[in-house]
Amino acid sequence: MQTSFTRRFLLGTLVAVSLISGVANPASAEGTATAFVRNLGDRLVAIVNSDLSGPQKKEKVLPILQGDVDVDAIGRFCLGRYWRTATPEQQADYLKLFRQVLANTITDKLGDYRGVSFTVGSATPKGEDQSVDTILHRPQQADANLEWIVNSSSGSPKIVDVVAEGASLRLTQRQDYASFIQQHGGQVSAILAALKLQVQHHQTAKSD
Repeated sequence: MQTSFTRRFLLGTLVAVSLISGVANPASAEGTATAFVRNLGDRLVAIVNSDLSGPQKKEKVLPILQGDVDVDAIGRFCLGRYWRTATPEQQADYLKLFRQVLANTITDKLGDYRGVSFTVGSATPKGEDQSVDTILHRPQQADANLEWIVNSSSGSPKIVDVVAEGASLRLTQRQDYASFIQQHGGQVSAILAALKLQVQHHQTAKSD
């Protein structure tokens, strides 16, 4: 099973992982989110467009991913109702594997997006979150409309979703996971085995 971290997800996450940092001022949450998108997005794009080697880019991007994206919250959402049926041990194993697969998927593709830039639009409240609109510009490709969903309930802003061309990417992933688990008798162990195999294949490919 291949998880559907689609091209749109990769496009979104490459910018999204550096959108937000620090504590937003509740009186100007929209403006604060927009400013962070512009300033820290520039920082990530600078890494992607730099002459650094692949491993060096990965080294610089990983701390941004780990610090500014609520990967565990996204992982729990993607597992959906099966999160509640999983044992504590399965939950821990799943989150560990989810982090590894997400990090591998993003960092392996950094070289594919050299030359990207983006334009920041407006930020609007979306429930408890802030939604920031941007347009991602890619050399010799169509622009991509991307919407970043940021949540601050943990005490600091974190990215919890990317909406690419109107499609919620964490919701798409959730649907794919649910379909896969249903095809395997509703067993959470099936998705764990599939994710573990992905991690192993990645390690083998890197060692070749």
